[in-house]
Amino acid sequence: MVEFLNFEVLEDHGWALQDEDLFAKAADANLQSTDFGRFYVDPNDTLLEAAEKNGFAWPFACRGGACTNCAVAVVDGEMPSPASHILPPELTEKGIRLSCIAAPVSDDAKIVYNLKHLPEVSELLLPASRFEQASSTD
Repeated sequence: MVEFLNFEVLEDHGWALQDEDLFAKAADANLQSTDFGRFYVDPNDTLLEAAEKNGFAWPFACRGGACTNCAVAVVDGEMPSPASHILPPELTEKGIRLSCIAAPVSDDAKIVYNLKHLPEVSELLLPASRFEQASSTD
Protein backbone atom coordinates (compact mmCIF):
# COMPACT_ATOMS: atom_id res chain seq x y z
CA MET A 1 0.00 0.00 0.00
CA VAL A 2 1.34 3.40 -0.97
CA GLU A 3 0.35 6.42 1.05
CA PHE A 4 0.91 9.60 -0.97
CA LEU A 5 1.04 13.33 -0.37
CA ASN A 6 1.23 16.18 -2.88
CA PHE A 7 4.35 18.32 -2.35
CA GLU A 8 2.38 21.46 -3.24
CA VAL A 9 0.33 21.29 -0.02
CA LEU A 10 3.42 21.36 2.21
CA GLU A 11 4.01 25.09 1.81
CA ASP A 12 0.31 25.88 2.24
CA HIS A 13 0.36 24.20 5.65
CA GLY A 14 3.85 25.22 6.79
CA TRP A 15 5.14 21.64 6.58
CA ALA A 16 8.56 20.46 5.44
CA LEU A 17 9.53 17.30 3.59
CA GLN A 18 11.77 16.40 6.54
CA ASP A 19 8.98 16.59 9.16
CA GLU A 20 8.88 13.26 11.00
CA ASP A 21 5.11 13.50 11.45
CA LEU A 22 4.38 14.74 7.92
CA PHE A 23 1.91 12.00 7.05
CA ALA A 24 0.17 12.22 10.43
CA LYS A 25 -0.30 15.95 9.84
CA ALA A 26 -1.66 15.25 6.37
CA ALA A 27 -4.09 12.66 7.74
CA ASP A 28 -5.47 15.25 10.17
CA ALA A 29 -5.65 18.09 7.62
CA ASN A 30 -8.74 16.99 5.67
CA LEU A 31 -6.90 17.28 2.34
CA GLN A 32 -8.47 16.57 -1.04
CA SER A 33 -8.20 12.97 -2.26
CA THR A 34 -5.86 14.08 -5.07
CA ASP A 35 -3.45 15.54 -2.50
CA PHE A 36 -3.41 12.77 0.10
CA GLY A 37 -4.51 9.17 0.03
CA ARG A 38 -3.56 5.54 -0.54
CA PHE A 39 -3.49 3.02 -3.35
CA TYR A 40 -2.02 -0.37 -4.20
CA VAL A 41 0.73 -0.90 -6.74
CA ASP A 42 0.27 -4.05 -8.80
CA PRO A 43 3.33 -6.21 -9.45
CA ASN A 44 5.17 -5.10 -12.61
CA ASP A 45 3.65 -1.60 -12.47
CA THR A 46 5.70 1.51 -11.86
CA LEU A 47 4.47 3.94 -9.24
CA LEU A 48 3.32 6.33 -11.99
CA GLU A 49 1.35 3.57 -13.74
CA ALA A 50 -0.30 2.62 -10.46
CA ALA A 51 -1.24 6.24 -9.75
CA GLU A 52 -2.80 6.52 -13.21
CA LYS A 53 -4.68 3.22 -12.83
CA ASN A 54 -6.14 4.67 -9.64
CA GLY A 55 -7.35 7.79 -11.45
CA PHE A 56 -4.60 10.23 -10.48
CA ALA A 57 -2.93 12.61 -12.93
CA TRP A 58 0.58 12.86 -11.53
CA PRO A 59 3.17 14.92 -13.43
CA PHE A 60 5.44 13.24 -15.97
CA ALA A 61 7.09 13.95 -19.31
CA CYS A 62 9.42 11.29 -20.71
CA ARG A 63 8.33 8.05 -18.95
CA GLY A 64 11.88 6.79 -19.29
CA GLY A 65 14.01 8.29 -16.50
CA ALA A 66 15.41 11.11 -18.65
CA CYS A 67 13.85 13.99 -16.68
CA THR A 68 12.57 14.72 -13.17
CA ASN A 69 8.98 15.69 -13.97
CA CYS A 70 7.73 12.57 -12.17
CA ALA A 71 10.12 12.79 -9.21
CA VAL A 72 8.88 11.60 -5.82
CA ALA A 73 10.40 11.53 -2.36
CA VAL A 74 10.34 8.19 -0.59
CA VAL A 75 9.66 9.16 3.02
CA ASP A 76 9.19 5.59 4.25
CA GLY A 77 9.59 2.22 2.56
CA GLU A 78 11.84 0.83 -0.14
CA MET A 79 11.73 1.94 -3.77
CA PRO A 80 14.95 1.09 -5.60
CA SER A 81 15.90 2.90 -8.79
CA PRO A 82 17.04 1.20 -11.96
CA ALA A 83 20.66 1.98 -12.83
CA SER A 84 19.87 4.16 -15.83
CA HIS A 85 18.26 7.51 -14.96
CA ILE A 86 19.00 11.23 -14.80
CA LEU A 87 19.04 11.62 -11.01
CA PRO A 88 22.42 12.52 -9.54
CA PRO A 89 23.62 10.40 -6.59
CA GLU A 90 23.00 13.20 -4.08
CA LEU A 91 19.27 13.11 -4.91
CA THR A 92 18.93 9.33 -4.78
CA GLU A 93 20.73 9.39 -1.42
CA LYS A 94 17.98 11.76 -0.20
CA GLY A 95 15.30 9.27 -1.26
CA ILE A 96 14.31 10.96 -4.51
CA ARG A 97 13.10 8.51 -7.17
CA LEU A 98 11.43 8.72 -10.57
CA SER A 99 7.91 7.32 -10.45
CA CYS A 100 7.96 6.46 -14.17
CA ILE A 101 10.68 3.82 -13.75
CA ALA A 102 10.50 2.76 -10.10
CA ALA A 103 8.05 0.98 -7.83
CA PRO A 104 7.97 0.29 -4.11
CA VAL A 105 9.19 -3.14 -3.07
CA SER A 106 8.16 -2.87 0.58
CA ASP A 107 4.62 -3.72 1.66
CA ASP A 108 3.98 -0.13 2.69
CA ALA A 109 5.50 3.10 1.47
CA LYS A 110 5.02 6.81 2.06
CA ILE A 111 5.63 8.93 -1.00
CA VAL A 112 5.57 12.67 -1.62
CA TYR A 113 4.88 13.33 -5.29
CA ASN A 114 4.96 16.44 -7.49
CA LEU A 115 8.44 17.60 -6.46
CA LYS A 116 8.83 20.01 -9.39
CA HIS A 117 9.20 22.99 -7.03
CA LEU A 118 12.07 21.39 -5.11
CA PRO A 119 15.13 23.36 -6.36
CA GLU A 120 17.37 20.32 -6.91
CA VAL A 121 14.65 18.65 -8.97
CA SER A 122 13.42 21.67 -10.92
CA GLU A 123 16.80 22.03 -12.64
CA LEU A 124 16.21 18.72 -14.44
CA LEU A 125 12.60 19.23 -15.56
CA LEU A 126 11.52 18.96 -19.18
CA PRO A 127 8.52 20.73 -20.67
CA ALA A 128 5.76 18.12 -20.80
CA SER A 129 4.48 19.55 -24.07
CA ARG A 130 7.66 18.38 -25.78
CA PHE A 131 6.47 14.79 -25.43
CA GLU A 132 2.77 15.48 -25.97
CA GLN A 133 3.56 16.83 -29.44
CA ALA A 134 5.62 13.82 -30.46
CA SER A 135 4.01 11.67 -33.10
CA SER A 136 4.77 8.37 -34.70
CA THR A 137 5.17 7.79 -38.42
CA ASP A 138 4.36 4.09 -38.08
